[in-house]
Amino acid sequence: MAGGKIRKEKPQKGAAAAASNPHFQGGIPFHKSKGQHILKNPLLIDSIIQKSGIKPTDVILEIGPGTGNLTKKLLEVGKSVIAVELDPRMVLELQRRFQGTPSSTRLKVIQGDVLKCDLPYFDICVANIPYQISSPLTFKLLSHRPLFRCAVIMFQREFAMRLVAQPGDNLYCRLSVNTQLLARVNHNDFHPSLLIRPPPKVDSSVVRIEPRKPLPAVNFKEWDGLVRICFNRKNKTLGSIFRQKSVLSVLEKNYKTLQALQLSQEGLSDSSEMAMCVTALGDTLGDFSMDTDEGRDDEDMEMDDGDTKASDFKERVLGVLKQGGFEERRSSKLAQADFMHLLSLFNKAGIHFS
Repeated sequence: MAGGKIRKEKPQKGAAAAASNPHFQGGIPFHKSKGQHILKNPLLIDSIIQKSGIKPTDVILEIGPGTGNLTKKLLEVGKSVIAVELDPRMVLELQRRFQGTPSSTRLKVIQGDVLKCDLPYFDICVANIPYQISSPLTFKLLSHRPLFRCAVIMFQREFAMRLVAQPGDNLYCRLSVNTQLLARVNHNDFHPSLLIRPPPKVDSSVVRIEPRKPLPAVNFKEWDGLVRICFNRKNKTLGSIFRQKSVLSVLEKNYKTLQALQLSQEGLSDSSEMAMCVTALGDTLGDFSMDTDEGRDDEDMEMDDGDTKASDFKERVLGVLKQGGFEERRSSKLAQADFMHLLSLFNKAGIHFS
C-alpha cells in the first residue's frame, strides 16, 4: 500500500483471522478497501520487469511493495531499491524477508504516505498502487526533479485508457491532455483482475510513462487555465464555451489586472516553481476527469451584450477564436498543438488564464 489512511483494527489470530478475512495470505490479511492488491503471478511480475528496461546501474523507486514479490525481482536487476510503503505490517514483512540476504544492503524501506513524502533521487519508478491515488501520484512523479527515465505503473484499466486517449476518443479528457503534455505515455499490458490477490473489482493495465526532456516551453499555469475552461464542456464548441458569463468574467478580470499593472506573462524559469505548477495540473482531477456534458443545463451560458465594455471584451475573445479557426471546433477533437496555438493567440491578444 502506498498512500491513504490506515485504520487501526483489532488484531485476530490463526483460524479466526482466516475465517473473517478471505484474503488472509502468508500471515497478513490484505484489505481491498485500502487498495491492497498483491502481485503474486510470476508472469505478471516478469512482464513488469521487462517493460521497465532496468539497467544494472539504476536506482529503482518502488511504490507499494507489499510483501516484496516484485521487490525481490527488482533487486536482482537493479543497483538498489527504495521502497515506499504506508502499512507498518508490510514494512515489517519486507524487513523480515530480506534481512540477512545479500541484497539487504541495497534495499531501503521508507514507511509513509508517498503523496506526502519527499522522494529521493531515482532512475526508474515501478508501482502497484491503490487506484484511488492514481491522479495525484502521476503528477507528483512528473513534478519530481531531477526527472527520472521512466515509470511503469499498474493502474485501473479505465484510468490507464484515459492517460493514453487521443483526440476524438470517448475517454479523451483533461487528464489525457495534461499527462501527454509532460510525458510520452504507452499502454503496455492488460491484466484481468484474477491475476492479482486479492482480485480487485476492476481490471488493471500497466502503463509506461516517460517524462519529456526538455519539457515544452509553455507557462503551465496558463496552460492549465485554458485546458480547464475548454474541457468544462468538451463536446461544446469553443465559441459556445467562451460566450459563457462565468468564463468571460474571469478572463476580463485577468485582462484588467494585467493592464492596470502593465505586466506581461513570462515563462517559468525557476525549476522548483515549475515543479509546483506541474503538480497543480493534477489538482481536482480526482481518479478520473469525466468531462462530460450530461446533467448540465445551458443556464447562464451567454453574456448579455447590454454592457458595452463587456461586449467589447467578448468580441476580443471571439475574435481570437475566429482568427485561429477555433470557434466551431470542440475540445474533444483538439490535439496538443491546437491547444498550444490557441494559448499563443490568446496571449498575443493580451488575454491570460492565470
